[in-house]
Amino acid sequence: MTELKVDNITNLAGSGKPNLPVAPTVGSNAAISTLNTHSYTSSGTEPSSPKNGALWWDSANDKVMVYINSEFKEIELNASSSSAVWYGDRAIFMAGYTGGTSVLNVIEYVAVATPGNTTDFGDLSSSKSGGSSCSNGTRALYIGGNTNVIEYITTATTGNATDFGDTSENMNQNACLSDGTFGVTAGGYGGTTGGMINKIEYVTIANTGNSQDFGDLSAASRWGRGASDATRGLIAIGYTGSRADTIDYITVATPGNATDFGNLLEPNMKMGAASDANRALFMGGSANSSADVNVIQYVTIQTTGNATDFGDLTESVYWPDATNDATYALRAGGFDSPSYKQTIDRVTIQTAGNAADFGDLIHAKMEHTATSGAAS
Repeated sequence: MTELKVDNITNLAGSGKPNLPVAPTVGSNAAISTLNTHSYTSSGTEPSSPKNGALWWDSANDKVMVYINSEFKEIELNASSSSAVWYGDRAIFMAGYTGGTSVLNVIEYVAVATPGNTTDFGDLSSSKSGGSSCSNGTRALYIGGNTNVIEYITTATTGNATDFGDTSENMNQNACLSDGTFGVTAGGYGGTTGGMINKIEYVTIANTGNSQDFGDLSAASRWGRGASDATRGLIAIGYTGSRADTIDYITVATPGNATDFGNLLEPNMKMGAASDANRALFMGGSANSSADVNVIQYVTIQTTGNATDFGDLTESVYWPDATNDATYALRAGGFDSPSYKQTIDRVTIQTAGNAADFGDLIHAKMEHTATSGAAS
């Protein structure tokens, strides 16, 4: 009979098992099968009594950890991976303006796949309008709103926003986007000069802190909107002194100045924007041809060129905002003189056509912002 001598057996994550005619044992006649201690924990605090190979999702810091040689070590995810997520199943709508002196701090949400009205999520630290937002699928940021404050929420857990850090200066009417790792704010109004801004700044969404310089847009501008896939960000720059039809683009993981992508159907500002892994949609807005429009237009994010007509919203509206999951895009709110809107529309991103009614916001409003993330 062949004798197999092993000095040490170390528990290691893997698949399959040896086919032995007799179940081997270790010290004190314990079966080797009892050494299979692979485990997974999701919590805000470190699991007690972990064993080698144990996986821990550190929900307090949005990190993946593995237990090796008596300590948890972080697993760093590749930011350029095609699995990067900048959206989720839950649509989040933040802040807004309802007319007069009425500015909101309300955060509301709805499941993108399930038509219906929004539900209260929590509050921002103060009432704001004109800011913008982005997400890494887990954490959503609100940037601007005539301040330099960045706030965040964990999208799966309802509650009030928490301080994240600061931008370099006060900003309003800015555009935001994310590749699933970095959050980017571009353009806006205010700043140290009290005028339009051409700078682009970024943060790492999983790590609280102040924004860093990224580069510049093709022109100082405001009332733009951003969209993205897992690598490239698009900014329809909005207004540069007159309405613009310019679309800029950046590679989100590589700081630098924006490059020309193409043009909208016509000069337009104050649109909503949403994007899946292939297409970016720009919805509504204030175009040269009229005070507000119901047009939906799209581009293929990885192919530079001009926008193509997609279909129509259920109403003409400017300064709504939009968000998406992997399949659908929602447009919510906006203004069509003399009415502030609370309507939510929905389209299937990969199927051109007109929007269908989805439900209503809690508040009729404009100058709010939308993003999405994981549901509970």
